[in-house]
Amino acid sequence: MLLRGLKTHTDNLTAIISVADDGGSSGRLRRELGVLPPGDFRNCLVALSEEESLLAELFQYRFEQGNGLAGHSFGNLFIVAMSNVTKSFDRALYESSRVLAIQGQIVPATVANLTLSADLKDGTRVTGESSITEHGGDINRLFIDPPDAEAYPMAVEAIEQAQLIVIGPGSLYTSILPNLLVSGISRAIQGAECSKIYVCNVATERGETMGYAVADHLAALQRHTFPEVVDYVVANDDPDDAAPGIAGELVTHDGRPLQHAKLELRDLADSKHRVRHDSKKLAGAIMDVYQGRRTNSVSARSGVR
Repeated sequence: MLLRGLKTHTDNLTAIISVADDGGSSGRLRRELGVLPPGDFRNCLVALSEEESLLAELFQYRFEQGNGLAGHSFGNLFIVAMSNVTKSFDRALYESSRVLAIQGQIVPATVANLTLSADLKDGTRVTGESSITEHGGDINRLFIDPPDAEAYPMAVEAIEQAQLIVIGPGSLYTSILPNLLVSGISRAIQGAECSKIYVCNVATERGETMGYAVADHLAALQRHTFPEVVDYVVANDDPDDAAPGIAGELVTHDGRPLQHAKLELRDLADSKHRVRHDSKKLAGAIMDVYQGRRTNSVSARSGVR
């Protein structure tokens, strides 16, 4: 959603993607073929392509039947096939990007075979990205294995040269933090001189962030990285408690001051799907912060709007 909006403002974009996914089609391909999970890469490729393109629609096509095919998306199979043809996953991403004529580039945070583990507050340890969400419970600490996974050089270079770093939105513990637990990625962000923004999710997520307010999302981010990981937090300010049937509940700012970051509250929700970001609204808010046009701001110290 973020990339789909930002590409209307610039094509100088680099998306850095987690490789810890072990569920669904991506998980099956990872286990059976030993490849990096392609699903998140596919989604970002499509987001940065021409949205009305038939190729983009083809990449998202999911087989509903067929022995061994059911559940797989064409784009996942295409990326895996391309990685076998080119003998390289990053080359496969490059060639797939050319096929879809995307704006920007997409790189992995690491090419290591990452496994996620989480220590819950009740003392339980859960291993596996999909198992963490399915198990539920309050997450205390997240770990990656191998803990010394090497950051992908192009990802580090993009961070070091960035004019703006945006973290999120996405599943806090299973999509965002796996990138930041790669020490080379975290060090590059810490050393970057540009502004850094965390985009808080519109809704909480069952198994990960139930009951979290904006301050809780940021605190988890800081606990796993460093206190000054971001300068700004962009969050939704259009609460609609009547939103029915959502995965979690809407994330609100409960008045607690954010530590080491300024809060930017905006109406960011999609008008039809209140638990999702609107790509245009979100991109507009990001560009406003980047260009210094900040409104509806909350002081990092006072917590007062």
